[in-house]
Order: sequence, then structure tokens, then C-alpha cells
Amino acid sequence: QVQLVESGGGLVQAGGSLRLSCAPSASGRTFSRNSMAWFRQAPGKEREFVAGQTWSGSYTNYADSVKGRFTISRNNANNIVSLQMNSLKPEDTAIYYCAASAAGRIDFESSYDYWGQGTQVTVSS
Repeated sequence: QVQLVESGGGLVQAGGSLRLSCAPSASGRTFSRNSMAWFRQAPGKEREFVAGQTWSGSYTNYADSVKGRFTISRNNANNIVSLQMNSLKPEDTAIYYCAASAAGRIDFESSYDYWGQGTQVTVSS
């Protein structure tokens, strides 16, 4: 099954920035017609929606906790989806997952058919 591969995670101090990227693991596979999203899972918590965007980019949605700080973007020509994270807080510490959807609400985990393995983001206080 085609997977997605995330990169860009790491350790950063509070107030800092990171940029996550996501691309298909199989060459030639494209998700340019899929909604794409980022989810995250903190230790001891359920996975939650962070940001999502329709394939055309016409609709974008963010979790309230990241609005104004995170920005999702996609480059369909290069087949890359990114998440720019600014003003990071310790509570943003989590494993971040990229996902691709064929249909459904972009903020629903059940809408997503393809997932990456995740990348760790740790924000120190």
C-alpha cells in the first residue's frame, strides 16, 4: 500500500518554528486530487486533527489550538504537502502524521485512507 513519508520533525525551544513536509513513498504516485491533512498524537492522548486542505486548495481548516500559528500548504506539481509551525508551545509536542483522503470531511480522521509513519516534534519550555 502506498504510504506517505513525513520529514522535518525535531526538538525546538518554545517560540521557535519547524516546517514539516510530506510526500508519497512511491515514485509516480500522486495525491494531487486528494484532500491532505496533518494530525498529531501526544503521549497518552488520542490522535487529533491539526490542519487540512482540499485538493484544489480552495478550503483549509485548522484546529482552534493552532490557528494563527500553523499554516498548511501544498505543491501539487512537486507532490509535497507542508506544515509551517510558528510560535511553538510545549503542548504542541506530539507525533505528527500526514494523511491523504479520497472523500469526506477534512477534519475527520475516518476520511483518510493513506497515512505516514509520523515524525516527532518536541517543544521544550
